[in-house]
Amino acid sequence: MMLRRRSALLGLAASWTCGRASLALAGSGGGPDDPRLVVIILRGALDGLAAVTPYGDPDIATHRRDLLLPQPGREGGLLDLGGFYGLHPALAGMHDLYGAGQMLPIHAVAGHYRSRSHFEAQDYLESGADRRLDSGWLNRAVAALPGRGRRPDGYGLAMGLSVPLMLRGPAPVGTFAPAGSQHPDPALYSQIAALNAADPVTGPAFRDGLRARGFSDSVMEAVAPASGDGRKPDAFSVLSAAAGRMLTAPNGPRVAALEIGGWDTHAGQVGRLKGPLSQLDRGVQALRGALGADWSRTVVLLMTEFGRTVRMNGTGGTDHGTATVALLMGGAVAGGRVGGTWPGLRQDQLFENRDLAPTTDLRAVAAGVLCDHLDVPGGALARIFPGTGGERMHGLVRAA
Repeated sequence: MMLRRRSALLGLAASWTCGRASLALAGSGGGPDDPRLVVIILRGALDGLAAVTPYGDPDIATHRRDLLLPQPGREGGLLDLGGFYGLHPALAGMHDLYGAGQMLPIHAVAGHYRSRSHFEAQDYLESGADRRLDSGWLNRAVAALPGRGRRPDGYGLAMGLSVPLMLRGPAPVGTFAPAGSQHPDPALYSQIAALNAADPVTGPAFRDGLRARGFSDSVMEAVAPASGDGRKPDAFSVLSAAAGRMLTAPNGPRVAALEIGGWDTHAGQVGRLKGPLSQLDRGVQALRGALGADWSRTVVLLMTEFGRTVRMNGTGGTDHGTATVALLMGGAVAGGRVGGTWPGLRQDQLFENRDLAPTTDLRAVAAGVLCDHLDVPGGALARIFPGTGGERMHGLVRAA
């Protein structure tokens, strides 16, 4: 779990409710056939080269041989995406969506900033501007939606203890905290202890604090059950399913923003990445199941603040980088292919001699979805993404 400086105390409070996941909702109102948009922020910087691996690039083994999974068709190998790219095997549900033409990875994307600070990059990612703002691009997009004034309450709801920057702004968004959320079960305590066990400061502090409150070592060592096979679902799956149910309601929201952490893989990346990827995959499947028939009218955009270094570091992980992968999913997505322009991994093709070079502005991806899926007027893009000329990618969604 990556803890931002400006919200350390709030983040600790929120972790008792939802762990590393949170959900906020908004929309414009309208009929049941309205398009839906879900934006999922992967906080901590996803390694796009691990999630969608360009195994067909001959230079990738030069930089990260010990990080590579077997090629498609081999035991524990990548899931093929057309002969050059492979999807991480923990994303089997997303691979099924790809086969159905409902998933579109876009590689070598990056935000418009070149910061390797989580704190700064997430601010820019959510504000959508080349300077810090107190409002987010998704809120400004909701404010620009046709007919958004049909409900006096702004048609917005945030589940959790705060509204993310992405949904702050002129379009009203309410908040809701589930009753009883201040009483987590012992499994959540064990998760928090496990997440901090390796930290020399917070690890002993969590354990001593839990012991002082009467928790035994067996509780702290217990592994919280994962979702699937009738076991208790994780927080992200619960929130994803809740988002889907609310998005299907006749008078419910039409836009949702979720977030999930766990992507800052500085050490032991091969072992550590499988968990959050599996959790993400389960959450997407929970969202799809809850949406039901409305999945056909939905686009899900997965985005992260930056990528990770091409080369493996000395602790079996990767450090903060630049370009990464964005993922589009949903019944409205024109998928079954990998988009973007691949820059190559030769030494002279790397950005600043260390990173995957960016070839697509992440804002152009988001703008293409806003205009072609939500029918946001093209003239509003300059307000939604200040500092741009309204550029957007086309062909990301199916024709209505």
